[in-house]
Amino acid sequence: MPFELRDHTADIAVEATGTTLGAVFAAVAGGMTAAMAEEIPATGDRFAFTVTAEGREALLFDYLDRLIYERDVRQILPVDHEASVTGASEEWTVEASARGVPLADVVARDLKAVTYSEMELAERDGEWYAYVVFDV
Repeated sequence: MPFELRDHTADIAVEATGTTLGAVFAAVAGGMTAAMAEEIPATGDRFAFTVTAEGREALLFDYLDRLIYERDVRQILPVDHEASVTGASEEWTVEASARGVPLADVVARDLKAVTYSEMELAERDGEWYAYVVFDV
């Protein structure tokens, strides 16, 4: 999934593209994972979840926030992200899954939170583009 990590003052940003809205969500999540760990073991089981929000940007924020929540509560590093986004107007949903690698199996850096700071989510030239800043 195409993403790049970008330095951002004291934080880190992920810039990503995807052919669909779900693909760009998964690419940003992959960037978030890469910001936390350089090497990912093959351990862990897949888990699925659904997030609903009032807009696309809010959905992206809530989706990434849910992945951080899963990390903190279940003590896993979510990896190998898949996402499918549907919606219109004021009701957006992402059906998502990831593989949860136990934190005991990986050397992971802390990433505190996703932020709305400078967040961008837009369709450009037939593909989706996202820029998201994370608090480290």
